[in-house]
Amino acid sequence: MNAVGSEDSSPVRVSLQELIDLRRAAQSLVSKKRRIRAVTTGVYSSSFRGRGMEFDETRPYIAGDDIRTLDWKVTARTNKPHTKLYREERERPVQVCVDLRSNMFFATRGVFKAVMCARLAAILVWRALLHRDRTGGFLFSDQVHDEIKPRGGKSAVLQYLRRLAANPAWDRTLQRSLQPHQETLNQALTRLRRVARPGSLIFILSDFRGLDRVGESHLHELARRNEIVLIFCFDQFERRLPLPGVYHVTDGQQTVTFDNFGGGASRRYEARFEAHFRRLEALGNVPGIFLLSCTSSDDPLAVLQAGLRRSSLLCQT
Repeated sequence: MNAVGSEDSSPVRVSLQELIDLRRAAQSLVSKKRRIRAVTTGVYSSSFRGRGMEFDETRPYIAGDDIRTLDWKVTARTNKPHTKLYREERERPVQVCVDLRSNMFFATRGVFKAVMCARLAAILVWRALLHRDRTGGFLFSDQVHDEIKPRGGKSAVLQYLRRLAANPAWDRTLQRSLQPHQETLNQALTRLRRVARPGSLIFILSDFRGLDRVGESHLHELARRNEIVLIFCFDQFERRLPLPGVYHVTDGQQTVTFDNFGGGASRRYEARFEAHFRRLEALGNVPGIFLLSCTSSDDPLAVLQAGLRRSSLLCQT
């Protein structure tokens, strides 16, 4: 078992208790110091764009106030100029978005990609709690998009974990992909653009099956006002076919047999994966976006520790 696994954990689904127990893994993540570019009144300093100001109250205008903060509605109602006052936010919204589409319920070793992403998500939300951030997210499958509004405190983390563990997608008999993969992914990204507050730290955990130009444009727009970490999860079988031979693949209900004799088919198969990976790497070079990849057999804690060493987005901020 890996560092965060247990004898009772399953390779095909997650339990609430397993996700709760991952709090210890989050506590073991060691943050490094990062360069401070802006000071706020919160528990840490932040360089995240668009964060910091939240409406507090309206008061009569005083000479020298910024006219851009005038409250025109109150001014019109009272016939006297009023200005809006803002206060600095003390908590950053952290959105952890998990792909639970049917393509995520696959693995030839380790655990299902969906299980790996759920474990990573649990560590991330516990880590956000330790930094006193507001925690929420988005769980999307072929049928259901479950939005969890960011809130502060342990209760918010537990609500997120309950809804993640109880998501209907884990009952794979209900999984019926009625739309192309790119449509369900684009719908999720469209919704995320609508609900993500400027200055959020957004984690998207997926194999990004079906990512197209529309999806890329959504990510570019999100990165203009937020920081995004893409966590690409894949199985080694998706990257490279096994040695030539006859293989059996099952979804628990049906079994498919295929012959892998290598040659041109294997090269085309590998080329498709590499093209997909290069597309994600290009996104990882966009300012405000960081790409982290893992396989279905990796240790999720080790994956995030490696990310800490490579990117300031995963560090204490």
